[in-house]
Amino acid sequence: MTEIKIYSTEIASPLGMLTLASDGVSLTGLWFEGQKHFGGAFVQPFTERCDLPVFRSAELWLKEYFAGRKPAPSALPLTLYGTEFQKKVWTLLGEIPYGETVTYGWLAERVSELSGNAPCARAVGGAVGKNPVSIILPCHRVVGMNGAMTGFAAGLERKRYLLSLENCLDKLMM
Repeated sequence: MTEIKIYSTEIASPLGMLTLASDGVSLTGLWFEGQKHFGGAFVQPFTERCDLPVFRSAELWLKEYFAGRKPAPSALPLTLYGTEFQKKVWTLLGEIPYGETVTYGWLAERVSELSGNAPCARAVGGAVGKNPVSIILPCHRVVGMNGAMTGFAAGLERKRYLLSLENCLDKLMM
């Protein structure tokens, strides 16, 4: 667990309230209300502060996304706190193109190619589930074997909405 000063603010989205977190410079978290692993690696309470430029940038990014545009994860300064394995998985999430999906098995293969270790899809799934910046690093684009709609820390209804927004829901097995 990480103990540094973290600021937060809340913004509304079509899927309910989102909490944004920052170290004052970079975005360090984005969680849906009621999401599993809310707060990620941080143990201390957040200090509410809505005037950070990174929060404004993230809010604009999210407005673009929910308007059906394709903002790049690299457009925001991100600082992610987690294990080296989690960070590898999260980096790969940022490479999944808008409107496309990959499987947990595919992610495990890619992690293996990058690190020389062969993690199982279940370990990758654990890292995906702890993604600290939902939507921006698109963990909703990861599906089960054969395109089955599986796990999402913020709930399958939200995952379904995000995939529908990106016009890739009809490619999946429901």
